[in-house]
Amino acid sequence: MKRDFISIADWSNTDLGEILDLSTHIKEYPANFSNALKGKHLALIFEKPSLRTHVTFDIGISQLGAHSIYLDQQGVHLGKRESLFDVARNLERWVDAVVIRTFSHQTCVDLSRIMLKPVINALDDQEHPCQAVGDFLTVREKVGGFRGKKMVFVGDGNNVCHSLMLFAGAVGMDFIASTPRGYEPNQEIFRRASHTAKKSGCTVDIVHNPKEAVRHADVVYTDVWTSMGQESERDERLERFKPYQVNAKLMALAKHSAVFMHCLPAHRGEEVTNEVADSPRSVIFDQAENRLHSQKAILLRLLQAD
Repeated sequence: MKRDFISIADWSNTDLGEILDLSTHIKEYPANFSNALKGKHLALIFEKPSLRTHVTFDIGISQLGAHSIYLDQQGVHLGKRESLFDVARNLERWVDAVVIRTFSHQTCVDLSRIMLKPVINALDDQEHPCQAVGDFLTVREKVGGFRGKKMVFVGDGNNVCHSLMLFAGAVGMDFIASTPRGYEPNQEIFRRASHTAKKSGCTVDIVHNPKEAVRHADVVYTDVWTSMGQESERDERLERFKPYQVNAKLMALAKHSAVFMHCLPAHRGEEVTNEVADSPRSVIFDQAENRLHSQKAILLRLLQAD
């Protein structure tokens, strides 16, 4: 029975822990997996531009012995040139899985329901689950675990925030989203994360004051204030988010051992200063590297049973 990777909420804390363990094993012994997916073919459908997601999936698929086919918006035109249903039913005859980076979460959900082959969400407007797996692999490496630890996301309650919140709640790490009023995370996702956190023995909260939120944090995380598709809101967002910049003064309120994280790309001078992004506390490029290892683990988890 096929399984998809659409939302962190679809996977249990045991599942997520196993993916992290596999990610670590792949990172330490990459040669052991060089032909793990030999003969497999994957389609990469990217409606949005990408550096890290595209490169890490393409290289990761190759390192596992499989082959990838890149399809951008100009080549596919989902729902325009051809219906999503017809695209899915064609692809499932040729490829073993689809990785999709798209604007709408509903597109991911619909594609996964239509296709008989696994679908992996490589980013949509609601979640970025592959980013979260790489991030929590990095947290485990740098912070030493999850329980009794605190992650604070400062900025917009966006897709990255949603996936981090869901992951933290599942693995037992306290999580705070610190956003301006009106930019909080999706209420349904917050409710689900809070419910999961309660069962895991941790807390998920929203604290509007960033100085209050980051006190005693083990991880301070931020993302761009204006995401793709929000360009018309840029000037307003720059003004509203000014107090949420992660700078040296804000980082000083976190634990002395706290690390700084960012999913990239970064708008330096806006959501984060160079002083923080390039500091010894910054692990942003470790996160980027870990996307490769964690996504290989996701691919193996979904495809090795075939």
